[in-house]
Amino acid sequence: MNLSDYTDYAFLKPIATERDIINICKIAKVNQYLSVTLNSCYVKLAKELLEETNVKVCTVVGFPLGATSTKSKISEALNAINSGADEIDMVINLGYLKSRNYVSVLRDISDVKSAIKDIPLKVIIEISELSKNEIVKACEIAIDANADTIKTSTGFASGGATFTAVKIMKKIVKSSAKINASVGIEDFETAVKYLEAGADSISTSSVLKPESDTLQKRNSKIYRRYIETSKKSEISLEEINDIEVDLD
Repeated sequence: MNLSDYTDYAFLKPIATERDIINICKIAKVNQYLSVTLNSCYVKLAKELLEETNVKVCTVVGFPLGATSTKSKISEALNAINSGADEIDMVINLGYLKSRNYVSVLRDISDVKSAIKDIPLKVIIEISELSKNEIVKACEIAIDANADTIKTSTGFASGGATFTAVKIMKKIVKSSAKINASVGIEDFETAVKYLEAGADSISTSSVLKPESDTLQKRNSKIYRRYIETSKKSEISLEEINDIEVDLD
């Protein structure tokens, strides 16, 4: 398995410099990553640096809190696309979700998706701040709003991806959207385990390399076997509630 095909290289620090972005894009280019995710002020620079590559440029809107207005998120997204962004990451409105104002959560996502049209939309649900039932509800809403990918975390909350949460997301999402496991994935072996758990891609700020060619071949066989034997299955809310989740 070539992990680069599943890797989004993210660098969203508020103190990121132009030199940092140049280095990040160079690393992404050399490793042929799936994408880079950067703050929107650097989209144009990244697009120029990655012009003759297959590496996609992704940026974030409503980030990291998700509490900006839908109009602001749409404006950010359209401006980023005009600058060359290939994909958009948006953070859901966690306050609306916690208030059980599900209609507003749905409208927030669907309005952004309608505005950006065919540009892929990744919806960050920030699992560390959600209960098991809220993870389920956030996934269901994101699917109904036509999100292309559901992403675990921003990196600015109390935690990142967990294996159990990704498994819950996969049971709900199935093939309706992709799943991105993000934050806290710092080595090759952990990344492979997230793909085995059901993630379609991972986001990391680390360069992930296997410890040896033998280990890479072993992990590739494990992943192929997982894909071949993976079967879609229904899961009830009661079954989800029985799953022990560590979101810390």
